[in-house]
Amino acid sequence: MPETERVENLILGGGEPGKYIAWELARQGRRTVVIERALIGGSCPNIACLPSKNVIHSAKVADLLRHASAYGQRTGPTATDMKGVRERKRAMVEGMVEIHRNKFEANGLEFLLGEGRFLAPRTVEVSLAAGGMRRIEAERIFLNLGTHAALPDVPGLAEAAPLTPVEALELDHLPEHLIVLGGGYVGAEFAQAFRRFGSRVTVVEYGPQLMAREDPDAAEAVQGIFAEDGIDVILGAATKAVAGRSGNRVRFEIETPHGERMIEGSDLLVAAGRAPNTQGIGLELAGIACDARGYVTVNDRLETAAPGVWATGECAGSPQFTHAAFDDFRIVRNNLAGGERTTRDRLVPYCMFIDPELGRVGLNETEARRQNIAVRVVTLPMASVLRARTLGETRGFMKVLLDAHSDRILGFTMLAPNAGEVIAVVQTAMLAGLPYTGLRDAIFTHPTMAEGLNVLFTSVPPPKPQSGEA
Repeated sequence: MPETERVENLILGGGEPGKYIAWELARQGRRTVVIERALIGGSCPNIACLPSKNVIHSAKVADLLRHASAYGQRTGPTATDMKGVRERKRAMVEGMVEIHRNKFEANGLEFLLGEGRFLAPRTVEVSLAAGGMRRIEAERIFLNLGTHAALPDVPGLAEAAPLTPVEALELDHLPEHLIVLGGGYVGAEFAQAFRRFGSRVTVVEYGPQLMAREDPDAAEAVQGIFAEDGIDVILGAATKAVAGRSGNRVRFEIETPHGERMIEGSDLLVAAGRAPNTQGIGLELAGIACDARGYVTVNDRLETAAPGVWATGECAGSPQFTHAAFDDFRIVRNNLAGGERTTRDRLVPYCMFIDPELGRVGLNETEARRQNIAVRVVTLPMASVLRARTLGETRGFMKVLLDAHSDRILGFTMLAPNAGEVIAVVQTAMLAGLPYTGLRDAIFTHPTMAEGLNVLFTSVPPPKPQSGEA
């Protein structure tokens, strides 16, 4: 049995918040150990955000080539080389990993590749990837455990060896017919990318619309874009059984509002949500509580039930975005220095990187109705934005929610090229408490997508009178 080592700080998981906490503590001269199971730098630069957007951009290039004649370009026959797509992605990932390797070599910081498991409060045993064991006791522990793709409990699904987004990014061949189980953000991004590469694609979604968290008008607009792209979308579909094996031939038996259907495809991608990496690592031995879904229970300062232990990122139930995880780091960092930052009332934007992009910040109409919040809603078709016309990409819209009785911006949704960038403009105004008139009257560069905000906010109806007012 290894002798117990004692350190000041131990980070279990080297993803977004974990690595930044480690770098910050090491910079302060505090002895810090990071335990990472496999991915140097975490999932974002290795298997998630960055590589997926790399592949999505390759798909955008493929689509531009396919429609080159619409832009006055003459090209010959084109075809996707999936090995080339994969190599481009791998080259980017390798560069990112090297950057992280160098940063983990900071003075006072020890990086361990291996699996950690709690033996007792603030005591972790590490099974090193290179062989051997270490036992470490720490004054403070920071959990950054992450999540993994969830596999629904469907007969035959596990036996079909389906792809998750991780394996899909490593494909060196083009699926003949890709079935995507799940019509959320990840499923939609991969569905469109592989359709543009040349696969036949079918999306099977259990719910009544794509992207369950978005307003019906946004979901319907995306479904219309998918129809134009040749993607088959089946809604309200309960998967009853799966047969075959992904990569060869799979058969999907589904129940729809219109009756039973059988779908056959060559490959199967499961994009049906995430589950936390909290099982089997002895959290209960350390006094760390989890909720019914397995996420670590934390307060709004990201402190767990165990003294001296924090949890950050997706394992703590934070929004499943890298930028939210980075803010978790800032909360922990500031509070360790005596601050009072919390997760309460965070304004977290997000963007789905289909083409055109779908971004949102703040409330949408569905949420406003659910919370009984009176709002004014203004929409603008992207055909009214001159930059969209210069690009020839006029599909989509802008939509803003304003407080019914004041000029306060409550939420903004945009389906258009560069939506993620324009979302940041509106988010900044919301954070500053700027009334919508500030954006209405701002001078934006012409012609840009942001200029559309001038047009959108010019059409705002007057506020509704408060109850009792004339």
